[in-house]
Amino acid sequence: MSRTIKLKKGFDINLVGKPKKQVLKTNQPETFAIKPSDFVGLSRPKLIVKEGDNVKAGSPLFFERGIEDILFTAPVSGEIVEIRRGEKRRVLEVKILADKEIEFEKFDKYSISDISSMSKEAAISQLKKSGAWTNFIRRPFGIIANPEESPKAVFISGFDTHPLAPDFAYLLRDQDQNFQAGIDILNKFTPGTVHLNINGNGEIPQIFSQVNGVQLNKVYGSHPAGNVGVQIHHLAPIAKGDVVWTLSPVGVAQVGKLFLEGVYDTSKLVAVTGSQIKKTGYVRTYAGACLNKLLEANVEGDDNRFISGNVLTGEGVRLEGYLGYYHNQISVIPEGKQEEFLGWILPTTSKLSFHKAFGLFSFLNGKKEYKVDTNTHGEYRNFVVTGSFENVLPMDILPTYLFKAIMAGDYDDMEALGIYELIEEDVALCEFIDVSKNPLQEILREGIDLIKEG
Repeated sequence: MSRTIKLKKGFDINLVGKPKKQVLKTNQPETFAIKPSDFVGLSRPKLIVKEGDNVKAGSPLFFERGIEDILFTAPVSGEIVEIRRGEKRRVLEVKILADKEIEFEKFDKYSISDISSMSKEAAISQLKKSGAWTNFIRRPFGIIANPEESPKAVFISGFDTHPLAPDFAYLLRDQDQNFQAGIDILNKFTPGTVHLNINGNGEIPQIFSQVNGVQLNKVYGSHPAGNVGVQIHHLAPIAKGDVVWTLSPVGVAQVGKLFLEGVYDTSKLVAVTGSQIKKTGYVRTYAGACLNKLLEANVEGDDNRFISGNVLTGEGVRLEGYLGYYHNQISVIPEGKQEEFLGWILPTTSKLSFHKAFGLFSFLNGKKEYKVDTNTHGEYRNFVVTGSFENVLPMDILPTYLFKAIMAGDYDDMEALGIYELIEEDVALCEFIDVSKNPLQEILREGIDLIKEG
């Protein structure tokens, strides 16, 4: 039975540079890279390839030691031109010089009726050897799911409320059959429900309204209403010992295509956004694409921050850097190196702020779009208790006390205060409004790692 969730807490960050619904003509990047750091919890990758090897899209590149059957595969075909390493020879990037025409590894193909009758074990085997299993994320902890577990439910957030976020319905154009096949696969893995959550403030996209095998839930509210963690909290809260799985809608379609066509195709539309983009829209490319060609002749200014993902949770990269494996968005905003006269003390209506004491009257200009930079508008200071975190996190959790419990290494309080229900994106808005400038996402991950290892 469908559910309706109405959230009163949250805060929308309305920025200049939203993606227009148009596909921009760009040249495909020459190189692509897979970064082990994109996969949370991957600590000991073991390489299968070496420099000079030729691979196809879907060919294995590495695996996690101790979990040899879950493979991390190439997004494109071509030559392995560089394996970049860091301290202690830790693998940072596996770089591929892409072929002009992408060749795919071939996996088993199934019809819709075959998918309905195939076993869970056969589905898992194909997902693991193709690399598509990396789309399955486990909660708690936000790590790649363990195929030996049986989640109590599977969750898909059909909308994104992060700043300048792409429209999933636009990303999934002409993917109806693949998406349905992906849902059919997901239903094999849980005795519970596959939840598909949509934005209640607009019309239901056709691709979601016509899909079978899901519970369609409507969610109303400001950011972080689109976060799957918030949705899980209100539909099936995670207690100690519970396991649920999550996937992005794009990942669901890629899973479906794997079974219908026998290829793991990581091609997708990626939103090009931000105030420094001359012409916003979408570009078609593959996971791990180099940003330079995708943004060629489309960036204003010389001192910009290039972000793979959104401005709250994305990764800062160079123009010659690479798109994150799970990212469907590129954001470009100005660097904030300049000093400001009187700083936040100067009365202004041009700054975006959640706090009514700062950014004079910005809280009254709900429809105004703001141009922001990377300036933190203050330095790190001792933890200031303002009670603001509780006003932007629409969950029955006390984040201030949770962060303090993490800093103190108090396992019992971390569990009691709801750490099992959170990952970094759920507290990113708290970090944005924090007057103490604490790296709250990093602090939360430290707590998650303590609980997971303990």
